[in-house]
Order: sequence, then structure tokens, then C-alpha cells
Amino acid sequence: MTILVPLVVAIPLIGAAITLALGRRHSRQIAVSVVSLTLVVLAGAVLLVLVDRHGPAVVHVGGWQAPWGIVLVVDRLSALMLLISALMLLGVLLFAVGQGIVDGDSETPVSIFHPSYLVLAAGLFNAFIAGDLFNLYVGFEMLLSASYVLLTLGGTGARIRAGVTYIVVSLVSSVLFLSAIALIYGATGTVTLALLAERIPALPSGVQLILGLMLLLAFSVKAAVFPLSFWLPDSYPTAPAPVTAVFAGLLTKVGVYAILRTQTLLFPENPFSVPLLVVAMLTMLVGILGALAQADIKRMLSFTLVSHIGYLIFGIALGTPLALAATIFYLAHHISVQTTLFLCAGLVERVGGTTSLARLGGMLKAAPVVAVLFFIGALNLGGIPPFSGFLGKLALFQAGAELGTPLAYAGLAAGAATSLLTLYALTRAWNMAFWRPRREVENYESSMLDRLADDPHDEGTVITKTVSPLMVGATAAMLTLTLCLTAFAGPVFAFAARAAADIEAPATYLDAVFPNGTP
Repeated sequence: MTILVPLVVAIPLIGAAITLALGRRHSRQIAVSVVSLTLVVLAGAVLLVLVDRHGPAVVHVGGWQAPWGIVLVVDRLSALMLLISALMLLGVLLFAVGQGIVDGDSETPVSIFHPSYLVLAAGLFNAFIAGDLFNLYVGFEMLLSASYVLLTLGGTGARIRAGVTYIVVSLVSSVLFLSAIALIYGATGTVTLALLAERIPALPSGVQLILGLMLLLAFSVKAAVFPLSFWLPDSYPTAPAPVTAVFAGLLTKVGVYAILRTQTLLFPENPFSVPLLVVAMLTMLVGILGALAQADIKRMLSFTLVSHIGYLIFGIALGTPLALAATIFYLAHHISVQTTLFLCAGLVERVGGTTSLARLGGMLKAAPVVAVLFFIGALNLGGIPPFSGFLGKLALFQAGAELGTPLAYAGLAAGAATSLLTLYALTRAWNMAFWRPRREVENYESSMLDRLADDPHDEGTVITKTVSPLMVGATAAMLTLTLCLTAFAGPVFAFAARAAADIEAPATYLDAVFPNGTP
């Protein structure tokens, strides 16, 4: 089992090197990328089963024992994140192949797409299995370096501007994270998570608060937690549809994963519960209010992405076993459904020629399959029963009600309002883009539409492009995965509950890394 742990990072890195060497041999690049991610999916599935049965898998790289060497750890939470992210990356890659972004699209330098995409995948996987803070930092930097390239593919003015903002914010976050690592090492003499779980609780409370706050700030920027989410709505929508889907579905969730991992493992007393509850509510409400004001589908989805990060922070802030289990379940749900909706937005843009609601109409007749895909995804994100979005929110609300504090009840109210407003924003977009006849678009007048803000980079042009069956098939496969989370919600939630029990017990993590006792 342990041989699979380093392979989930090594395989995409080797694939990146091969695709870079292949240059512009498009078909071979595609084959290498698809095979690489398929192998990671298989490895992730095997690890998920084995870790669930036999406990965490630990690898000391090069035979050097922690804390002197690099340690890789896969527990239930890591295994779930590996599998769901690998499935998303594979699905989006197939969509990209169908779109032509890696096979002749004039706006994309195809020779660098595959290497960058696979390096991003390797960085994601490395972050999920990192057993020390510095290796986690390395994973972040790998995926961020690749994301800089992917975000600016095509070199348009809007993408360069968005890329500059994204790079500056990411660098600030990285400096904060690196500074936190330095302070933690100075205070404890180690960056290995298992040893930190022992040593940080022994530090003075003031020192613990400073270290925890530094980590929270760094990860909150990456997770787009309010008020550190200002950069996201202007950065993500400018990229090509497949890139935007990956960013929306996965990059912010790495920050959430880091918060979840460090807050439960290193700070088990949950000293930031109250401020996190307040931040969670603000993230939900500010994000969804921003979404309501958007006339562009991609920008609207970017704001809903911010708002639903609030649900995840809410669960982490509650910190109860049920809340953590619900957070893990909702994390898997949100990765899949947000990726699917951004792929749907990519299909809408190609069929309708734009994602602006002011110029879209008649999409139900022009692309009925796309209409169904978007509609089901919207219902799921909005939390309509019996979809996984409803089940995850219900579990979070139940956890808040069980805690019973005034802030927890305020969080329930904010969550319920956010869910209703999400459904309103998405159904409004569906009605205007799909249900409204095309003939009504030109002379359509509505005070509601007048108050919506369109994409500031929108040039007002309408350019339709061909949609290939592979693009629709990949999007349908992603939607099917979200429906599987609904159909198998019981087993998935039970697994999430076991994963939550793991991260709530630092001793389990410590014993897995140091079976013979700490050095």
C-alpha cells in the first residue's frame, strides 16, 4: 500500500516532464496526460479502500525518519481529497481536449498546457499528503506556479490583468505562510505535523494564538475567505473554461483543507471558534449578495463559490464530530458541483456566444442537454432535496443546532438565507439564458436586469463556437458524480464521519507517523 503514496505525486510529475519533451505532438501529449491522471484515480481509489480498512499509510521519503526527513501521510481525509480531485482533474482534462484548448485552439500555447496542468495536479496531491508544514508549502507553490501559467494562457489583456492580481495575492499569502512556518519552527524546533500536535498545545496560550492566527491568515487568502476573497471574482472568470473549472473546484479547497487539517490537529481546543463563526457568516452573506448583483454567469458562479466557502468554515468553526463530518461531506460535494457548473458555463459560452445574461436567450431550444445539465447542477448547489447539497447543509445545520449557542443559530440563519439566495440567483440565470425566447433578447427591458453588473472586461461581442460530444460527455460525467454523492450519501457520510474521527484524535496521526514513539 505504501508504494502508492509517493506515486500519486511522482506520476503527474513524470507525465509533465514527458509532455514537455513531446512539444507540439498533441495526440501524444493528450495520451500521456490522460493516462497519468487515470493512474492517479486508480491509486487514489485503492488508497481510499486500504486506508479505510487498515489505517493511515505513511512513507518516510528516502528512508529518513521524521522529523529529519520528509514524511507523506494518507489518512481517510487525504485519501478522499486525492480521489475526488483526481476525478475532477481527469474530467476537466477530457473537456479541454474536446474544446480544443490542447488541440489546436489558437488562443492557447498548447505545448505548455499539459506540463502546467500536470504540475498543478502534482502540487494538489502533494499538499493533500504532506506530513509536514514545509512540504505543504512546497505543494502550494507547485500548484500556484502552474496556475500562473494556466490563468494567463492566450495572453489577452483581461487575463494578464487578472493574472497580475492573482500572482500578487498568492505571493502575499505564501510570504505569510512561510513566515508562520519560521515562527513555528522557532517555537517548537520542528515542522512535522505529528510532532507539532504534541508540542504546540504545550506552548503558552499567547504563542499558540499568534501561530494559529498566522496560519489562518495564510490559508484564508488561499481559500478566499471574506474579507480576503476580493481577488477571486476578477481572477477566475477571465481564464479558459476548463482552467476556470479547475481553479473554482479545487484551488480554494486546498486552502480549506489546510485550515481543516491544522486547526483540528495542531489546535484541538479550537481557540478561533468565535471569530471563525463570524467570518463564516460574513463569507456566506457577502458572497451571495455579490452573486445577486452579477449579470455574467461566470462572475455569478465565482461569487457563489466564495459564499459556499462560508459553509465549510462554519463547520470547522463548530468543531463537533458531526460538524466536521458534515464539512468533509460538503467539501466533496462542493468540489464536484462547482466544477460541473463552471463546465456548464463554458458550454453556454460556446453555444450562446457569451455568458452575459443581457445577451443570452433561447438556450433551451438551442442546447437542451446543456440546459438540463445546468439546471440539475443549480438545484444541487442551491440545496434542493434530495441532492447532496441539501444533505450536506442539513448535517451542518443539525450540528449548529446541537451546539445551541447564539452564534451557531445566527450561522444557521445565514446559511439558510444563503441557500435560498443561491437558488434564486441560479434559477434567474437559467430562466433568462435558457427559458427566455431568443427573439425577446434584443428589446428585453427589465428593472432587475438594469441593476445587474456585467463583466467589466466584456467587450459586448457574441461569438459562437462548436461544442463537441466529448465536452458534453465530460460535463455529464461530472454531474453524474455529483448525483452519485446523492445516491450513496449514506456510505459517503459514514466515511466522512470516520475521517472526522481520525482528525479529531491527534494521537492516531502521531502513532501512524511514529509507531515506536516520538524521538
